[in-house]
Amino acid sequence: MISKKSRPLIFFYSFLMTFMILIITLYTYFYAKNQKKWMLELIHTTMFKVPIIIYVIVIALAVSGIVITLLFVSNRKTYSKIEEQLQLLAVGNYEHESFTEIETFVSQDEFVSELEQDIYKIRNKMVTISRELQESNSYPKMLEGETKEEVIKEERHRIARELHDSVSQQLFAATMMLSALNEGVSELDVPEVVEKQVQMIANIINTSQSEMRALLLHLRPINLEAKSLKQGIEMLLNELQTKINIELLWNVEDVCLPSSIEDNLFRIIQELLSNTLRHANAKSLEVYLKKIDQTVLLRVVDDGQGFDMNQPKVGSYGLNNIRERVAGMGGTCRIVSFKGQGTSIEIKVPVLEESETND
Repeated sequence: MISKKSRPLIFFYSFLMTFMILIITLYTYFYAKNQKKWMLELIHTTMFKVPIIIYVIVIALAVSGIVITLLFVSNRKTYSKIEEQLQLLAVGNYEHESFTEIETFVSQDEFVSELEQDIYKIRNKMVTISRELQESNSYPKMLEGETKEEVIKEERHRIARELHDSVSQQLFAATMMLSALNEGVSELDVPEVVEKQVQMIANIINTSQSEMRALLLHLRPINLEAKSLKQGIEMLLNELQTKINIELLWNVEDVCLPSSIEDNLFRIIQELLSNTLRHANAKSLEVYLKKIDQTVLLRVVDDGQGFDMNQPKVGSYGLNNIRERVAGMGGTCRIVSFKGQGTSIEIKVPVLEESETND
């Protein structure tokens, strides 16, 4: 495409070239007429009361405009398809029909520009890299005789048990004691300041209990086992509704994916739900999962407090972990958040046909 910086230069050079050609043509004409003061003739000779030099300038400007327009249209027609293909590569949609067309043209020995061939080669390399990432991610990583997932799972279960048996029980006991104390405060004539402080403590403990439930849900993840991804997500959301006071809305399609991708997507949803419950203070949460062509789309939206994306967020370990999982599947992760307006996370993962058959 013609850049914005180069357009004025092209316009200027076109104008200058056209102007010089017209001037040389007129000079030749006047020279043939033996008129030595031809420059004055350009100024004094008029047509419809307008000097000829003005017509020369207008014609040069018109030709320059036509040149710029033709170049823009030609470049737009040539590169619009290439821009579309680059955007498809950026979002991981490697199976789009535009790539299939190039493959068909190449196989039939039809004309394909070198730039389109290069883009198709890049697409093939990205498909290969994504496939290798997905296959590598599906193999268990061993650590002292145990898989890394098993070690993490056991440690999380241990921490979850300790938190449940100690902190969670103490918070529950404190809630019961404060409930009894509130009844006594309402019957006795105590200062209003004390009553407000007691109520504030009760609110803090209730909030701590909600965060503890979310933390236990995160530390003690549910396994998919023999369930489909749709069944696992719905089971997770239904369990969440019974424990946390939050409005949930979901639309999860029953998609058939390789087991490694299903496990990663399920862990990502668990991580997102945990982050939302612990940090967002959201009143509603939406979860969408569907398959579009050869791409799986996962979208999680909440109406929480959001955050400023231009500043490094403290405690962003969860989001970094999600990005690493998505990158391990050869996918893309797009996070949009504004303070006080909630957060939207959109994840796209390519599902490669060869991976599906191998799986």
